[in-house]
Amino acid sequence: MRNRIKTVRCLIAALAICATLSLATFAQQQAPKELPTDRVAGMVAEWTRAKDYTREYIDAMPEDALGFKPTPEVRSFAEQMLHLAGGNYFFIKNAFGVDGPAEVKEIEKRDDLKKSRAALNKAVADSYDFMIAQIKGLKSAKLDEPVTMFGMKMPLGVGILKAFEHQTHHRGQTTVYIRLKGVKPPNERLF
Repeated sequence: MRNRIKTVRCLIAALAICATLSLATFAQQQAPKELPTDRVAGMVAEWTRAKDYTREYIDAMPEDALGFKPTPEVRSFAEQMLHLAGGNYFFIKNAFGVDGPAEVKEIEKRDDLKKSRAALNKAVADSYDFMIAQIKGLKSAKLDEPVTMFGMKMPLGVGILKAFEHQTHHRGQTTVYIRLKGVKPPNERLF
């Protein structure tokens, strides 16, 4: 009888320890993720997330389908990604007054970047890195200073948001391309 009581006590103690550890683990998983409150740090975090997300899209598309076009009159998958990269450089030029590297001129027309996933990934990632470097060099107050883009005056921060919208739009378009190839696109990366 005493052995039985000891066994029950040990079992209860073990269950209590397991429950405590489970609650602690659950509480850690439920702790809210904190996003940066500094505007520049927040933009850097968002552009970094977008870069990683875009890489997942390029990696999802079969390499032999980089030239795929859903219809003849639209850009191929690789051309969409290169347009996105070219847009990043275009917005940098207009928002920051900084030219991209010479090799990115007419990036959408570069056939060498359209046939290799590695080359495409590098070209697109480089455009994100260039954007991120420009943003990192800012002080938050600079985001409120006016720039002229597309013939409109706007705060620099709004210009950067327009660039973010552009890359999101073109990455999103490629979701259909990936699905038409029978591949599941990457899961949403909102955070």
